Amino acid sequence: MDVSPPPDAVERKPAPRIVRFLATGFGAGYLPIGPGSWGAFPGMLLCWALQPLPDPIYLLVALALALGAVPIATAGERHLGRKDPGAVVIDEIVAFPITMWMIPLGAGTLITGFFLNRLMDTLKLWPCHRLQSLPGGWGIILDDLVAAFQSCFLLHLAIHFWPAIVRFHPF
Repeated sequence: MDVSPPPDAVERKPAPRIVRFLATGFGAGYLPIGPGSWGAFPGMLLCWALQPLPDPIYLLVALALALGAVPIATAGERHLGRKDPGAVVIDEIVAFPITMWMIPLGAGTLITGFFLNRLMDTLKLWPCHRLQSLPGGWGIILDDLVAAFQSCFLLHLAIHFWPAIVRFHPF
């Protein structure tokens, strides 16, 4: 009888309440059905906060936030006791602003960016799937960052071929 832990098991360690709060996207990661999608919504708010910054500074701040999220994601993974648990959504929060880099914010671009971001994060195209296997928070954060750059590229293409996205307002 094999009593070894499952292959995605991580040694469980308690994490401070604030770290759990941040790692789970202020609790969004505990919401049912698609915690990563719920985690992208606080990322949208982060886009609005970063929007006034010049494009190079926006990117530097977004990347700095992603780098700062690595130890938080690592702690969230250890607290929950398994590799890249669904409840840890800080990766979606810090990656979403990359999707929206140099994109005018509006209802159409946010909706399109959201769907492209979730699609690329779900598909895990090369090299995302490989990056996901990195240890701890590095695997959690880096695969989402690369998927966000991929979705940013696709969003720029979508705007080029369908500029009405920028002016779309469903309300």
